[in-house]
Amino acid sequence: MEKRVGRPWLAALIGLLIFLAAAWCAQRVLVPKYLGSVIEGNFTEEYYRDETAHDLLILGNCESYESISTMTLWEEYGITSYIRGNPNQLISQSYYMLMDALERETPKVVLINIQAMMTESQDTEEYNRMTFDGMAWGRNKWEAIREDAMEGEKMAEYLFPILRYHSRWSSLRLEDFLYAFREKPLTSFQGYYLRADVRPAGEFPAERRREDYSFPEKNFAYLERIREACEERGISLVLMKAPSLYPQWVPPYEEQIAEYADTHGLMYCNFLNLTEEIGLDMSQDTYDEGLHLNVYGAEKLSVYLGQLLKEAYGLADHRGEAETAAYYGERLAAYEAEKSSQAEEFARLGYISKFTEDFQ
Repeated sequence: MEKRVGRPWLAALIGLLIFLAAAWCAQRVLVPKYLGSVIEGNFTEEYYRDETAHDLLILGNCESYESISTMTLWEEYGITSYIRGNPNQLISQSYYMLMDALERETPKVVLINIQAMMTESQDTEEYNRMTFDGMAWGRNKWEAIREDAMEGEKMAEYLFPILRYHSRWSSLRLEDFLYAFREKPLTSFQGYYLRADVRPAGEFPAERRREDYSFPEKNFAYLERIREACEERGISLVLMKAPSLYPQWVPPYEEQIAEYADTHGLMYCNFLNLTEEIGLDMSQDTYDEGLHLNVYGAEKLSVYLGQLLKEAYGLADHRGEAETAAYYGERLAAYEAEKSSQAEEFARLGYISKFTEDFQ
């Protein structure tokens, strides 16, 4: 009787496939979902879920995604826009975000908030993870990680996030399981982070004097790469300083940006110098004592900015386009509902809410 020959390689292959499937499922559960108090970790990924074209692309750190209401730009002017910003997003990271976006679309205007020119390297790994984890894999993500990874960060942990997050088992929440294998709800409005609470501007510590206020050479190099990428594609580049009161934007910083803008013929908007013209009131238009604008301040700034950009660059009004208007109409309705919900919640907790005061 002929004896059957076993196939150990087949058993090994099946075992490997089972292991890889289990590891993939575990990774889907373990990767943070950012649906609690820190929603900013979703901002990078949400860009790819928006299939509309954007005439205005905005880059920068928290001063960008908390100062400009994309929904106000749409409601008032029909401007289609998206903010590709993240917490403490470096100038170099903004460059790679731009190049990643340019593989999908060519906006008419790119606006970058230049407060990040003060910062050369990342503060914490968490900021890098919130910026990079949601970025689509490709040359831009690879080069961005290589450029700005902190000491101890490994490329393998970005390629295989389970290597980084394997110890999260003890802190998993219901959302980690609910959205492990399905799409999360949108947390931003075209990249804008809505905050409806009000905490008036307060006192800030005095700025520590420095011997040299020159921006790092690396930042100027990446700003130049952003400018060149825009110029090559016929995109107008605009520089912006948000009206945040801290960290202090000292005269040497202003002089360097103004000189760069003048040298290259760029529009530069320092909204710190235009607060009265915009109508900003830092006793009402900030949610964290002057560090960032709340939704009421962002709406005021966006009305001013939208008119400025339309006059300077002739941005089109897309409100008459049925498909685009339908999409933005849905997002605007969600925006108003979220603003109302937050205002009611903060009022209930005893915080000041301009929104509820206006409608009492």
